Amino acid sequence: MAKSNTTELLEALASEIGENVYMDIAKWHLYLSDAKLHTVVAEKVYPLITSNSVNEDRVTEALGSIPVKIGNGRREVSLIDFLPLQCQVNLVDILEKYQREI
Repeated sequence: MAKSNTTELLEALASEIGENVYMDIAKWHLYLSDAKLHTVVAEKVYPLITSNSVNEDRVTEALGSIPVKIGNGRREVSLIDFLPLQCQVNLVDILEKYQREI
């Protein structure tokens, strides 16, 4: 990987997150790229990678701080509430891979 440019790294990270992490809504899988949330997630978790502090608790905390507007913005629900456990694990795995490779 060896991406030296932060923008390139963020774009690659966002792309991988968008293709592999989804929200489960009434048994429908809405991938974060389709929901236009992959870049927001990448920007939120990128500091964990650069500070060598990727772990499940910190990732969960980051996901919990990302609001998802529903009902045309009448309510906001934390992104963590939409992600199945396996997607959270996949996200941690992706971040650990990036952490090793930068």
